Amino acid sequence: MNNPNANKYVISLYDYTGEALIPWAEAGYRCYAYDIQHKVIDHKQFDSGGFIIFCKLDLHKLENINHLVTSYKGKDVVLGMAWPVCTDLSVSGSAHFASKREKDPFFQEKAANYALWCSQLFEALNVPYFVENPVSVLSTLWRKPDYRFHPFEYGDYISDSEAEHPKWPEYIPPKDAYRKKTCLWASDSFKMPDQKPVECSAYYGNGYSKQIMKLGGKSQKTKNIRSATPRGFARAVFEANRS
Repeated sequence: MNNPNANKYVISLYDYTGEALIPWAEAGYRCYAYDIQHKVIDHKQFDSGGFIIFCKLDLHKLENINHLVTSYKGKDVVLGMAWPVCTDLSVSGSAHFASKREKDPFFQEKAANYALWCSQLFEALNVPYFVENPVSVLSTLWRKPDYRFHPFEYGDYISDSEAEHPKWPEYIPPKDAYRKKTCLWASDSFKMPDQKPVECSAYYGNGYSKQIMKLGGKSQKTKNIRSATPRGFARAVFEANRS
């Protein structure tokens, strides 16, 4: 079949699930998800001819960021996304900041740099992009975010037949019907999608899902669930920014 997007690329950094890339791969794009949790390399093919390649990469090493710039230079990259680790930045973890600073006075500056590197990578490639984080000290260590949203505000981009979360339905309400203030630092060329909200007040904690209110612990699985890409927002970004 003819695939008009066969030579177009989408890059997603600090992306373990690949959820943000699924709409693009379904439309035939070449999608790459980079995260240190991946196997060396993994591959998911779609009927459109598009695919997601999951690549193991330590994005806390500047030489790896530079390698990605070199690898994608000259390619038709239509969007860059980044979901850098927020543990040392999110204001929800502020109770632990003092003890962390005793161990490493520059722990937040280092974490902020990892987010900045993502932005600089995409700027070097001259592509539309966003860098995602919850409400965090990036607002002071970098700059104020360009956009803020809650997942429920994009929940109606998810069809009724796919309402239930495919991986963690016990924690994430159908159609992303939960609150979690999320911030984006974006390029001028990134198009923030229109909202299609769903009702979320009926869920746990006045709209705050169990992943936020009930899921404790420090395991990697817990972190992955708490930071899961909202499916509705992923679909909305695709609809607004596809070329």
